[in-house]
Amino acid sequence: MFRWSFVRSLRNRLALGFFAITLTALGALYVYVVPNLSSRLRDEKVQTLERAAGQQGGRLAAAVGGDVSDAAVAADVRAIADATATRVTLLRAAQVNGSPQLHVDHDSQSARASDLVFPAAYEAATSGRVTTGTETGAFGRVVEVATPLKVGNRVAAIAVFSSPLADVQHDVAVVRQRLLVAGALAALFALAAGYLVARWLTQRIKHLEDAAEKVAAGDFSQPIPVGSDDELGQLALAFNDMQRQLAQLDSARKQFIATASHELRTPITSLGGFIELLESEEVDEETRRRFLGQLREQVDRLTKLAVDLLDLSKLEAGSLELRPEPVDLGELARQVADEFEPALDRHDSHLELRLGRREVEAVCDPVRVAQIMRILLDNALAHTPPGTGIVVSAAREDGVVRLAVRDRGEGIRRQDLSRVFEPFHTGNRARGSGLGLAIASELADHMDGTLGVESRPGRTVFTLELPA
Repeated sequence: MFRWSFVRSLRNRLALGFFAITLTALGALYVYVVPNLSSRLRDEKVQTLERAAGQQGGRLAAAVGGDVSDAAVAADVRAIADATATRVTLLRAAQVNGSPQLHVDHDSQSARASDLVFPAAYEAATSGRVTTGTETGAFGRVVEVATPLKVGNRVAAIAVFSSPLADVQHDVAVVRQRLLVAGALAALFALAAGYLVARWLTQRIKHLEDAAEKVAAGDFSQPIPVGSDDELGQLALAFNDMQRQLAQLDSARKQFIATASHELRTPITSLGGFIELLESEEVDEETRRRFLGQLREQVDRLTKLAVDLLDLSKLEAGSLELRPEPVDLGELARQVADEFEPALDRHDSHLELRLGRREVEAVCDPVRVAQIMRILLDNALAHTPPGTGIVVSAAREDGVVRLAVRDRGEGIRRQDLSRVFEPFHTGNRARGSGLGLAIASELADHMDGTLGVESRPGRTVFTLELPA
């Protein structure tokens, strides 16, 4: 259980990840450096021996082929060995039954002459070419370069230049040890640094977790400190923006509940009062008819609120069905305007239609476009003083059809302009549920159109754009 909880910790996994990456990099470095170093040092030693053999081979060949005493040849062998810092062995060659026979004639280290068999010398005697090789003697591995010494066309002797590989192995061992020590230190440092970095990252993530728990509990009051411009900083910014929007939505929800409660309580209270009055036998027929008319208005008010809530829920769920068809928006605007004549009379307002002479046709759902226009006209009447005019226009331009409703009311406050299409938002403490414009905007989106607004004191224009 402890082991699994340790691995499940993001902090520990990040630290182990840093450690594993560092260890893998060091392992790859070790595998690449150590074998290559050993091979490279050996090749350099072979090249040194080949140069010595090339430079001194002629001198030895002259000594072997000339009238020189053994003592002089031995002196030359020792001198060449001292000059080249190598071991020089001179082997006399003879052919016995077609096979080369070699025996040591002189060695710069005569006391150690018997510890090697010089396999490279036999190969050089057979091939007549310079040959390299290695063998293991009494004192460790030795690298050899054997060069044939010819007298006339005959290989009279073989000069073997050799050098121990102990220094190469020592150098490689030193490098290997230092790499292992440095790697161990680097891995420990990576583990510690990874743990500290992971701890710092997880602390920032913990702040996000704590803030998320507060948001889940309904506390939107404490934004997360950003602190940096990295990915976690961007995440904190996004979280703070989400928190702000949730706070606005929560405030709008509470406001909507209060508004909806008022909207529901008022007609329900009125309905209850009118029903009690109607139950009285003292109410005359004219008063009864007036009460019934007011009952009908309250029922219509409740019905509209219920329909708005249902439409919004369908739009947000994506279950609202649209029936697009070619529609003349000018004719549709006239029909909706006719519906508002009684409301315009009561408001003492005039509605002007600017539709032009040409037909303005768009492919859309006429029922939903009419619904949008009713919402916009209702909104214009609710936010303009009596006696002001409303203008409805329709036109085709730049491949789109625009249907606009303009009024001369007080305008929309700048701080409310960006939220005017949010559900439940009611600006200027206006009465109503705040669902109309939200529904209109959602309907426009579902018809691949847009609903925009421009406003300043004395002039507000809502524009519906639909594909032509």
